[in-house]
Amino acid sequence: MDLPEAFHRYRNDIVKELAANINGGKLAMYDMMRYHMGWVDEGGNLQDAGGKLVRPTLLLLACECVGGDWRAALPAAAAVELVHNFSLIHDDIEDGDEERRQRATVWRIWGESQAINLGDAMHAMSRLALNRLDDSVADPRKMLNAAGILDQTCLELCEGQYLDILYESKFDINIDDYMLMTDLKTASLITCSVKLGALLGTDDEKLVQRFERFGRKLGMAYQMIDDVLGIWGDEPFSDILKRKKTLPIIYALENIGDKDRKRLMEIYNGRSIGRVKVRQVIDILNRLHAEQYSRNMAQQYYNEALEELGEDGLSATVCGELKEVTDFLIDREY
Repeated sequence: MDLPEAFHRYRNDIVKELAANINGGKLAMYDMMRYHMGWVDEGGNLQDAGGKLVRPTLLLLACECVGGDWRAALPAAAAVELVHNFSLIHDDIEDGDEERRQRATVWRIWGESQAINLGDAMHAMSRLALNRLDDSVADPRKMLNAAGILDQTCLELCEGQYLDILYESKFDINIDDYMLMTDLKTASLITCSVKLGALLGTDDEKLVQRFERFGRKLGMAYQMIDDVLGIWGDEPFSDILKRKKTLPIIYALENIGDKDRKRLMEIYNGRSIGRVKVRQVIDILNRLHAEQYSRNMAQQYYNEALEELGEDGLSATVCGELKEVTDFLIDREY
């Protein structure tokens, strides 16, 4: 699927706002940030290998959707993207991932210590980015509220990562355990994005709460689709090779017979997972229709997200764009 127009409409302004935060530093550390963001290669040469900017795009759409000035909300959009990227840098270290977006990860090039420090710096920078909000869009009370939402989200991201790491060595986890981890690790930042956007665009508290519920449902569906793509997507079997306890695997563990369960545990506990073992896992998942189960679950949350969004009190045109982006996030194949 092609990226919806909203991603293109906001992109340059989001990048400029991010650059206003990152480009002020003269230490080589900031070159490392620019590399991670996809703006330069390892040698500092300009390039464009950045991500889709999903979370800041959702924030600006939410702001505009409730009647706010999206340009005034750009500092908050930069803040959530910086939070997202600080968590990615740390995740890459914790998961031992040597590549992200077909490029070497920060820790792989500059070492774990520098990467940890860089992630910490981007976390601090996210708060400073939020402080750039103009008084006209965020009075002191709203500013304090926005900062609290961002800080709570950072804590939830860490809680979700704790569970993700904990589950790596456990097999007695169920769908409820998965839901809690996903709510914290993925849905929390998407929720934060749309809630902040709505908060900065309106004083209608009920409308802000609607967007918060919409974001939570969307975030859950988004991760479930990620879990499907991590096994059956453009980089097939990547989550199996990493021994990730994603939704299809947890569903299988809850529904397979003793023989298949024992085999799945042996594979995930083994020293390496080769092509033959990957095929055995896929065969187990396919017999249980785990892919369809996961897609159905994502569709359920997607439907609930749209019900929460509704259309009352919203800009019809921008609401249509937000739904288009929502459709893309659920129907994407990468």
